[in-house]
Amino acid sequence: MANNQYGHEESNPLLQQAQQDDSSKFNKEFNPKTPDTAAPLKSSAFEPIIGNGYGWTADGLPLGHGNVVGEPMGRTQWNSSLCACLGRNDEFCSSDLEVCLLGSVAPCVLYGSNVERLGSAPGTFANHCLPYSGLYMIGNSCFGGNCLAPWFSYPSRTAIRRKFNLEGTCEAFNRSCGCCGSCLEDELQREQCESVCDLATHVFCHACALCQEGRELRRRLPHPGFNAQPVLIMIPPSEQSMGRGT
Repeated sequence: MANNQYGHEESNPLLQQAQQDDSSKFNKEFNPKTPDTAAPLKSSAFEPIIGNGYGWTADGLPLGHGNVVGEPMGRTQWNSSLCACLGRNDEFCSSDLEVCLLGSVAPCVLYGSNVERLGSAPGTFANHCLPYSGLYMIGNSCFGGNCLAPWFSYPSRTAIRRKFNLEGTCEAFNRSCGCCGSCLEDELQREQCESVCDLATHVFCHACALCQEGRELRRRLPHPGFNAQPVLIMIPPSEQSMGRGT
């Protein structure tokens, strides 16, 4: 091995290969279990696993609603049933009577009010009440019944069910009589089935569906008009006169 005038080793490709061979022999002697080529590391990010109808994230949490342990949370029931037209005997009983009256006489107003509470955006009431009124009049004049407006209003029921994690018709049947269990295994299939049931509920029980949604929203969300900020009024002090001492 030759050294140059600066005391460094000369560059030699054979020398580098020899050093690599010596290091590999040393690892084999003292670490016999060490493989020659390291196995590629597995990626920490894995594909979502679909089990029992729920997808799982890399953090061990379900894609849907679930707790920390990983078990999916059950969906809650509606505050009142579909056929409870007069509502419940609680602090919202007067509001339930108003909802029942609007659903029977002016369903367009009730539908616009429900969407306004759900969306809380300016102009929501008019943008939904007016098209509903047009479809209501066309359906009654041409077909003798309100058969067109339910096709326009049923997405609001799906939005309410998703927003508050409420059980759908398929889950209600499965809970009560044990049927429709096969539709609940897959999350996508369950949601498609629940959307069809929302449409069927509005088509066959339209007034009852609107009233149930109105009772649910009034118990959960305040009216957007009640969110006004309090106004602080400053009252100036009264006139004061300084008395002259005697």
